[in-house]
Amino acid sequence: MAGKLYLCATPIGNLEDMTYRVVRTLGEVDLIAAEDTRNSIKLLNHFEIKTPMTSYHEYNKIEKGKKLIEKLQDGMNIALITDAGTPGISDPGEELVKMCYEAGIEVTSLPGAAACITALTLSGLSTRRFCFEAFLPTDKKEKQAILNELVNETRTIIMYEAPHRLVKTLQELLETLGNRRLTVCRELTKKHETAFVTTIEEALSYYEASEPKGECVLVIEGRSRAELRQEEVAKWEEMSIEEHMDYYLGQGMDKKEAMKKVAKDRGISKRDVYQCLI
Repeated sequence: MAGKLYLCATPIGNLEDMTYRVVRTLGEVDLIAAEDTRNSIKLLNHFEIKTPMTSYHEYNKIEKGKKLIEKLQDGMNIALITDAGTPGISDPGEELVKMCYEAGIEVTSLPGAAACITALTLSGLSTRRFCFEAFLPTDKKEKQAILNELVNETRTIIMYEAPHRLVKTLQELLETLGNRRLTVCRELTKKHETAFVTTIEEALSYYEASEPKGECVLVIEGRSRAELRQEEVAKWEEMSIEEHMDYYLGQGMDKKEAMKKVAKDRGISKRDVYQCLI
């Protein structure tokens, strides 16, 4: 029988966040695949876990992934851990999970700490709907394309950033998204944990004067639907109703459907559109 892959969440700072289930599983599996064995050995030593370890990271995820699949197919149970948090969230674990499903190998996830969720609940912003961007791409064009996609995002936005890139990222966020409410979370679950409730503009001024330290999670307010709707209506109202009708008729719509679309765009009734046209 094939083995099973266990995705084991590890603490993002505070060792007391390690679950009993993860400690037991790491002690029972045949092998632990770790993003950085030098970092993970400290965790294993703390919990007196003697299970053998092997490295699995961004730069060997394909080649090493194939070897891990072979071991799983031979019946070995393997636990995957990242440097901190939940495997598969902003790390190469997602690739191994995909390979397991393609090979028909069972996968299970042991829940625990995740910096993005910890920051979201701490932010004071809306938690009902959110999107996670992790680290923005380093490629300038790709990064700008993603930022442009976020301009009209109505969900709360979560992203990670390293301290040496924080000021640049805040500048780009301000230029593209405008000034929004923002919570900068640092040192999550640790002794000096901070949640800086501010705005993008204020955060930029602060970190231009004070050197950022520690990995950051940025939680950014989404745009309100009401505001977006007002902007959309204002855009259509820049043209006359006749021009608005011609816009849709030019797309091949019949007159009835075009009137319906114009009324919806402008927030008025079809009767109002008809009256104006005659």
